[in-house]
Amino acid sequence: MGFSERIEHLKQKWEVRSNLDFFLIMAVFSLAGMNVTLMRKPIFHLLGLTAHTALWIKTVAYILFIFPTYQVSLLLYGLLLGQFNFFWEKEKKLFKFLSQKILKIYTASSK
Repeated sequence: MGFSERIEHLKQKWEVRSNLDFFLIMAVFSLAGMNVTLMRKPIFHLLGLTAHTALWIKTVAYILFIFPTYQVSLLLYGLLLGQFNFFWEKEKKLFKFLSQKILKIYTASSK
């Protein structure tokens, strides 16, 4: 599958009609990713995490602080670039998926 076929596949999957919207969506992903990359170090510093901190603690901190930062960044950059509705729908699906998984784990562990 060539590059243009992959783009068309994603446009169909995401129900994106224009190349401009696709470009803006990809820009939002890029900006949010760069934002999280820049924010991780100060956030970890504020939490007192260093190179000597256990990996499992860093992983928990990443899930609790960096992952939500990325999700909020997607919404903010989506708003700025006119793609808020696209990312809001993705966030709702992700929240529903994660809440179902957490509920499933919680109910299984309480039996």
